[in-house]
Amino acid sequence: MYSLSDYRYELPEDRIAQVPVPDREGSRLLLLDRGDGGLAHHRFRDLPDLMEAGDVLVVNDTRVVPARLLGKKETGGNVEVLILDYSGSNGRNGASADKRPVHRCLIRASKRPRAGTILLFDEGLQAEVLDFAEGLYTVAFSSPNASFSDLLHRIGRIPLPPYIGRKPEESRRGSARAEEDAAAYQTVYAEKEGAVAAPTAGLHFTPGLLDRIREKGVEIASITLHVGYGTFVPVRMKDIRSHRMHSERFEISPSTAETVSRAKADGRRVIAVGTTCVRTLEYAADETGRIAPGFGECDLFIYPGYRFKAVDRMITNFHLPESTLLMLVSAFAGREKILNAYRQAVEAEYRFYSYGDAMFIR
Repeated sequence: MYSLSDYRYELPEDRIAQVPVPDREGSRLLLLDRGDGGLAHHRFRDLPDLMEAGDVLVVNDTRVVPARLLGKKETGGNVEVLILDYSGSNGRNGASADKRPVHRCLIRASKRPRAGTILLFDEGLQAEVLDFAEGLYTVAFSSPNASFSDLLHRIGRIPLPPYIGRKPEESRRGSARAEEDAAAYQTVYAEKEGAVAAPTAGLHFTPGLLDRIREKGVEIASITLHVGYGTFVPVRMKDIRSHRMHSERFEISPSTAETVSRAKADGRRVIAVGTTCVRTLEYAADETGRIAPGFGECDLFIYPGYRFKAVDRMITNFHLPESTLLMLVSAFAGREKILNAYRQAVEAEYRFYSYGDAMFIR
């Protein structure tokens, strides 16, 4: 269970969802009983019927930033920049000596930009490449006519995962498809900006569904984990235990910590929406499941053999083969049960990945 090849499965390309379902809560929901491996097919709107009064549902309220920029080098040639660490005005690297906001980025270009390369974007936004190390660029941005944040929100684009294909005209700002993605690739409770990818298990919720969950007697609490590049870095080690997660910024409020801790003390169930909530809660939990409030950097890598302390149930989407996310759900439910559930989902024509269907693992 520690070999990378243990987390492979076959997925036909046409099972990868390219567009969201029109009705978020109308997506399919595969119920997996991790006790006996039993499976049952539902719709996401059935979720309140699968929960109990007293449960605590924990969601991730991070908001995806339009962190994808299209521009040109000063010397010519197209470039695409993805800001990886936007969680405030100056990024994780702070600011340069001249107070320009500095961020870690991925850059796609015909030739690798060297230090000192100037990049030009719409509305006067410029960037200077400062450094390149371990596959990431350090970039300083300057925007003389407006704040960097304002410009980014005007000219940036939502960074959809690469397996969601878009033609150039479909991803152009103002196009019908781009506008749909900008709305669909955010949860309805997204609040705190900083993520470069959505916590996709939460995309299935609607305000009405959340109301029905509350009416069931379920408490809803939120944490923040700004989904970053680290979640998606491929595992390259044959022995997965050698993989190291990149850290991601998180915050847990005192009220959420108290709500979850009280539920654990009372023997009530904590249901995490998505792997981001699972990792954050487990990172902050002590051996009894009590959660500490606070903020910091989460780099917890969960794989089979991990003993869960805080999370009792999980809502999640279907994940890529050999990904850390697949390893996490395998740790929670058992690798064979997960892979069997995935095989059954493929046969039943479930939709996979970010815009796909969901699982409820209990």
